[in-house]
Amino acid sequence: MISLILQHYKDKHITILAPVVRSRKGHYRELFDQVRKQGFNKIRIDGEIVDIKPGMQVDRFKIHDIEVVIDRIMVHPDKEDRLIYSIQTALKMGNDVVFIYLQDENIISPFSKKLMDETTGLSYDEPSPNSFSFNSPYGACPHCKGIGSVNEVDLKQVIPNDNLTIKEGGIVPLGEARDTYTFKQLEQIATKYKFTFDTPIKKIPKKGLEVILYGGDSFTFNATWYDPQYHLGTDGVFNMLKRWYQDSSSEKIRKFAEDFMIIDTCKECKGTRLKKESLYFKIDEKTIADLANMDISDLSQWLENIESRISTRQASIGKDIFKEIRARVSFLLYVGLDYLSLNRTAVSLSGGESQRTRLATQIGSQLTGITYILDEPSIGLHQRDNHRLIKSLHELSGIGNTVLVVEHDKDIMLASDYIIDLGPGAGKHGGDLVAQGTPEEFLKLDSITAAYLSGRKNIDIPKQRRKGNGLFLSIYGATGNNLKNISVKFPLGTFICVTGVSGSGKSSLINETLYPILREYFYNSLKKPLNYDRIEGIEHLDKVIEIDQDPIGRTPRSNPATYTNVFTDIRNLFTGLPESKIRGYKSGRFSFNVKGGRCETCEGGGMRLIEMNFLPDVHVQCESCFGKRYNRETLEILYKGKSIGDVLEMTVEEACDFFENIPNIYRRLKTLKDVGLSYITLGQQATTLSGGEAQRVKLAEELSKKDTGKTLYILDEPTTGLHFSDIVQLINVLQKLVDRGNTILVIEHNLDVIKVADYVLDIGPEGGKNGGEILGFGTPEYISKLKKSFTAPFLKDELAK
Repeated sequence: MISLILQHYKDKHITILAPVVRSRKGHYRELFDQVRKQGFNKIRIDGEIVDIKPGMQVDRFKIHDIEVVIDRIMVHPDKEDRLIYSIQTALKMGNDVVFIYLQDENIISPFSKKLMDETTGLSYDEPSPNSFSFNSPYGACPHCKGIGSVNEVDLKQVIPNDNLTIKEGGIVPLGEARDTYTFKQLEQIATKYKFTFDTPIKKIPKKGLEVILYGGDSFTFNATWYDPQYHLGTDGVFNMLKRWYQDSSSEKIRKFAEDFMIIDTCKECKGTRLKKESLYFKIDEKTIADLANMDISDLSQWLENIESRISTRQASIGKDIFKEIRARVSFLLYVGLDYLSLNRTAVSLSGGESQRTRLATQIGSQLTGITYILDEPSIGLHQRDNHRLIKSLHELSGIGNTVLVVEHDKDIMLASDYIIDLGPGAGKHGGDLVAQGTPEEFLKLDSITAAYLSGRKNIDIPKQRRKGNGLFLSIYGATGNNLKNISVKFPLGTFICVTGVSGSGKSSLINETLYPILREYFYNSLKKPLNYDRIEGIEHLDKVIEIDQDPIGRTPRSNPATYTNVFTDIRNLFTGLPESKIRGYKSGRFSFNVKGGRCETCEGGGMRLIEMNFLPDVHVQCESCFGKRYNRETLEILYKGKSIGDVLEMTVEEACDFFENIPNIYRRLKTLKDVGLSYITLGQQATTLSGGEAQRVKLAEELSKKDTGKTLYILDEPTTGLHFSDIVQLINVLQKLVDRGNTILVIEHNLDVIKVADYVLDIGPEGGKNGGEILGFGTPEYISKLKKSFTAPFLKDELAK
């Protein structure tokens, strides 16, 4: 150590530190007193060197790094004795680890008595669990901060067309040439590198373009107009965009810069998220990143007999740890997640995968006497996986737990021990206990649910399936994620279902390849599709619309009336009333979003936000307008005896009767009624609508438009949260859209939807790396005969019924 320090730090001022606390919480008052009594007067706390004072302590609830300052010394052979003594003292106090700190350069180098290569001088800190965690600064890659990817400026977004000139706005972030500081700096760069603003970008000298984009040159600018905060020649457009994106306090500027960014794999850690030192530790020639990247099924195989492939000492150390890891991996296999890898990001998991991950945790805990409440755990599950889920739920109840499941899935209901049915309708038409009993007893009872379960009611298969309009949308060579270079021709003017087990590649093909391609073509979207060769037939469409179950609004102000634009017509109706004209009220008077007619206490929300300390904030009814949203003067304007506040409290069904003589309003309300939302109120807060209700509000909005019959609608599991009777209404709405000439593309597991489709695309056969192949494309009857498909046997049974 001494020779390395004398060699590398000769004639430099260094600070010798002894690490005493590494990433731990506490106030450390006793430690500071002890260090002070030993004669040391300075200490480094969380990167800052401070004097030690009597009674000194730090925040006990925060994580701290503390190092004692042993010595500050200029490194020179003459001072070798002092250096030896200081290093020995630091090693003793720092448990065989010492830090050499170059304060001027803010660089720390660890030296370890145990983990050090004498030849190269490479030394490691003592490893701890944090060294292998990408959520800790001790393990995370410093370049990407443990994310595995970084935001980089995309040259194609900055210069989409290199035939344009700077004057024409060829460098998009700079815009068209004008009289600004930036362009005055650009003029000097152009003069130096011999080009003009009228030179096409592709003909600008390479060095000149590099300076514009990446900086690296310096100029002396005229002080009368130069802005010292921004130097184009030094910084370049790329660094300017990065600085705006990372450091700007303006949301608008950050959003502007984000438009030119792409997410790219970190080049330092290659996506592993960990610093290189963490990846030098191996077990059986595998780093922790190698194991995290394996499919869980492969990881399970690697763990088998691992003890025979490592030393006896390693096996004895890892005995209990290997046992625990094997148990947890087996739980993930048990719930059918064998195709996932441990490093999959949570946002990329489907709803069903997330549910089953949490379920695996509970099965692994083996707790008894617990009541588990699950809200639609079958979301996103294929019928094959559904049976695995049912088996897992039976295991939970079998060891002495109670499992309460809110569910619409036929198989789960019939596999339960007891069924409770609420209804009979939705909204104000529901809330009653309609039926209850064991599945055998329940099937005989008089309820809508029991009728569908027993087969007394059915969703009918169409007598004839559409062939399409003769035009096709074709995608070739899709290879994103687990897709195996697949090509598909979608017949337009039809109802198409995409099926397959969880993780088979349905979302990769539709949501991450096809939809971004169409969004880019129609709306210049910046989201990049996954890899594909080409697409044909896009000219046969005029727009693409994704109808998901995301909320129609995230605040109490949003409601079905505002989302479908029927409220604009209602406000215009009230504005045209004689009393409104006498008072001089305009349309804005009846808006609860602007001052004038709204209640100013709640600012038109109808609810007030009460901020709770240590608890979630709550909304309570406004004490001034009692939830009416408007002030007294506005509520005095009546149409057929009703104020605008009363109209917002009407259900869709009541509003249809009330406005039946106003064609514009009636037409929009009728579509809400047609999609089965007759029970919701016009002013119902968007935050109280379920995912299925929000989706049907969006469908109603689409139905009320005058379309061209050339629209592609994409829906991802639209039956989530829907009862059998709701599914009937949903199918009717979708069929109406197809009857107008549009194309419906639905990712779905629900057999009631699959069996009524014109065509089915089945992807599989398994999930993960064993999926991504097209098993078949044709009518439901054709798919039901496929040998390799897991969908086929379930669909065959459903069609037979």
